[in-house]
Amino acid sequence: MERTAAIVLAAGRGTRMKSRTPKVLHRLLGKPMLAYVVEALRGAGFSDIYVVVGEAGEEVRRALGYSVLYVEQGEPLGTGHATAKALEVLPAEIEHVFVVNGDMPLLTAEALQKLRDVHARTRAAATIATTHLEDPRGYGRIVRSPDGSFLRIAEEKDATPEEREIREVNAGLYAFAVEPLRRAVPRLHRENAQGEYYLPDVLPLFASEGLPVSLVSLPPEVVAGVNDRYELARAEDVLRRAILERHMRAGVTVEMPDTVLVGPDVVLEEDVVLRAGTRLFGRTVVRRGAEIGPQTELTDVEVWEEARVLYTVAEGASIGPRATVGPFARLRPGTALGPGVRVGNFVEIKNSRIGEGSKVPHLSYVGDAFVGRDVNIASGVITVNYDGLRKYETVIEDGAFVGCNVNLVAPVRVGKRAYIAAGSTITEDVPDEALAIARSRQVVKEGYVPTLFAKREKLATPERASRADERGAPPANTDVSPS
Repeated sequence: MERTAAIVLAAGRGTRMKSRTPKVLHRLLGKPMLAYVVEALRGAGFSDIYVVVGEAGEEVRRALGYSVLYVEQGEPLGTGHATAKALEVLPAEIEHVFVVNGDMPLLTAEALQKLRDVHARTRAAATIATTHLEDPRGYGRIVRSPDGSFLRIAEEKDATPEEREIREVNAGLYAFAVEPLRRAVPRLHRENAQGEYYLPDVLPLFASEGLPVSLVSLPPEVVAGVNDRYELARAEDVLRRAILERHMRAGVTVEMPDTVLVGPDVVLEEDVVLRAGTRLFGRTVVRRGAEIGPQTELTDVEVWEEARVLYTVAEGASIGPRATVGPFARLRPGTALGPGVRVGNFVEIKNSRIGEGSKVPHLSYVGDAFVGRDVNIASGVITVNYDGLRKYETVIEDGAFVGCNVNLVAPVRVGKRAYIAAGSTITEDVPDEALAIARSRQVVKEGYVPTLFAKREKLATPERASRADERGAPPANTDVSPS
């Protein structure tokens, strides 16, 4: 087939979404719906893709992150106007163009290829994708002649009562020969309920010139558009179920599938187990035999063989083979856990490497750190990595033992097999195999408590309390005693 381009209509405001976010940027399984459309076009072999954007063009550019060409529509005057703007920049050698709505996240490369095949086989000036709906409200109806050939598309607001009974609707997906399209677009008018230039109005012009217009029927679930939050949720559920089915048939166990979300770019190997409440997004990869969940969310995380991650939130991290994470842990970007690492409950790790066999069991923060092999980091350990201006690195070398409630004030290094006594605040490097103690000496005052209570009793007399109130001081009986 001759060189073919695609025009994606993504400038609509999407008022029915009732959102400040452009409709095409609303997300399904963590990805904007427009991205699904562009990827389907890529999968069908389109390399020349023109995305028509409106007032939110910069936002669309930032969110999409694809190497496509953008066309500014300016004042939004309908689909015909948007197509005309794209035709202005289309190279002369493009002979056929597909026009696709940007709110069709369930569109597949296979459906696009079917449309492409029919268009090429029939040598039509235009080929329209249609579908049949039980409830066609909101869609343009396909009006056919008595012999079944195409006559026109009746938009919902302009359709007669008889036309509104038609169940075959315009799917918002077209293939055009470029030259007749260029001739027809300037002849469009705005004499309709919306005051817009409708792209489907070029089709009766083709018919009046005797140019062939073909129709191809596609399943409704493939060409379903998203116009409001309810339709967004339905589309996401269709996509979610299809993705889970594909993974389960490929050897992944999914417990309670109705509670599990897996994004379209996630990679799952055989014998992975996903427990209830698992949510996997972005470029997450889970290797063979790993177990994720319950109630775990991973975004752009690599989980290696036989690791276990439960009740955890992680982003931009790597979890090594046989490592265990959670419950109630958080791994932030730049975290890399080696083989057999143990990260326990209420631990946060950021931009740090934890060596093989090391343990951070509970209630600790490790940030901007390098931790060697077989290190034990006890409860309540904090790497003090930020002074309000800059971040600093903490290094804990192989075999070190860091006791409970220790502050490691970076930049600082703890040597191999060194010990840090509980309750210490470490501000200087600790040599290999040394013991560091940095805390105040304990002081015991015998008989302190009876004396304290006697003072409180004396201050609690009404006369003293009244005088304290007059001075603006708090009443004596509100003093707080040690507990």
